[in-house]
Amino acid sequence: MPIDFTSVRGQVRLLTSDVDETNLVLSDEMIDGYLQLHAGRAGQIRRAAADALDAIATSEALIGKVMRTADGRSTDGAKVADALRKHAAGLRTEADAQDEDAAWSDDGAFGVTEFAPYPRSLL
Repeated sequence: MPIDFTSVRGQVRLLTSDVDETNLVLSDEMIDGYLQLHAGRAGQIRRAAADALDAIATSEALIGKVMRTADGRSTDGAKVADALRKHAAGLRTEADAQDEDAAWSDDGAFGVTEFAPYPRSLL
């Protein structure tokens, strides 16, 4: 089944680059779990993606290590993990901004208040 990038699950996959439908890194159940951890928050999708990236980074650091193949190719699990964690931190910063925006106004409108430069008791 193709990934629906308009769904919250699909958007987490999009933010984590887990989009190869024949070789997904995260199961739907894992993504649903990350989403549930942040349910009800404006930055839910970005926070879930950040948690998923942190989990992938941990696996990469534990499994990847530094490897070189006979044909000269190499990989460094710690560097990959660091890059994933930096991306996760950026997503959390964006989620914080979304949460803050949502806290200010649910409808996006500003309130209006009366201007009173002097206390009413002096007037």
